[in-house]
Parts: sequence; structure tokens; C-alpha cells
Amino acid sequence: MAEVREWPGNAVVAAAQDGDVEAIAALVSGAHPHVQRFARSLCATPEDAEDAAQEALIILYRKIGMLRATGALASWMFRIVRNECLRRARPALRVRPEPHDGLSRSVEDEVLGRLEAGRVAEAIAALPADQRRVLIMRDVQGLSGRTVADRLGLSTAAMKSRLHRARAAVRAVTVGGER
Repeated sequence: MAEVREWPGNAVVAAAQDGDVEAIAALVSGAHPHVQRFARSLCATPEDAEDAAQEALIILYRKIGMLRATGALASWMFRIVRNECLRRARPALRVRPEPHDGLSRSVEDEVLGRLEAGRVAEAIAALPADQRRVLIMRDVQGLSGRTVADRLGLSTAAMKSRLHRARAAVRAVTVGGER
């Protein structure tokens, strides 16, 4: 079993915030396994997880001075990774049907559409990782059920069960208006 490393300590974080180059390097290196773990649990695909983790570490490197409390590093990084995973999922969720009457959409319709897309993205992000992966691979990326099952090492029945639970959970939030 892999060794579980602790987050970099408050002294390293404080030194990094003050611009200490060695502390910044130690901070990014020490946060890397945790950020990757967050990304793998939140993103739909391993590729998105890797990209989100890399982007989060770049943000850490560039903006460590903006972190208000040295003890808040883990929660700050979790939010960054979550936002990156959501950002990567959103383009596929922006399917905009053409208006039936040929008229352009009103500003109100546009705003409502964006709010709905945001609610869907939040609902997907709130799903358990196993359901989120199946839903995104099947419904967002458009992969076949067999391909999704194979890539995730599942039987087709298990994949269908997870997909059904994920769709029902997203529908409950977006159609039912629950939060």
C-alpha cells in the first residue's frame, strides 16, 4: 500500500507565501499527490484529472500569496481542483438547441439556459465518483455502453445500474429543483 504523505506544514506554506523559492517548490511537490487524488475523484476521465491537477498546481505556484490562512491549503486546493473539473465538463454540457420559430434567443432565455447548465454541472460534480465517471463518459462524451463498461472494468449491467442512479440523481436536482 502506498505511503500516505501529509500536506506541507504551515511553516512551508508561510515561507512560500513570502516568496521563498525553495518553499514554493516544496509546497508544490508536497501538494502534488493530494491534488492528483482530488482530481481523480472529481473529474470524469483520467486525462481530465491529470490536466486539472496540473492546472491546480500552476495556480498554487502563481497565487500562493493569495491564500489567507496557512492552514486552509487543502480546502483551497480542493476548490481549485473541483472548479477545474467542472470547467472541463461544461463545454460538453453547452448543447443549445436552435429556437423553433427561427427567432434568436432573448437575454432572459440565455441567462436561464446558463443557470440550468450550471445546475447540471453542479449536480454532476456532486455525484459519487463512480456514477459521475459513467454519466460523463456515456452522456457527455457519447461513448457506447460497452466502451464505458470496458474502460471502467465493469460489467455492462453494473455500468447501466450506475448510469441509471446518476441520471436519476441529476434529474432530481435539475428537474425537481432540489439542492
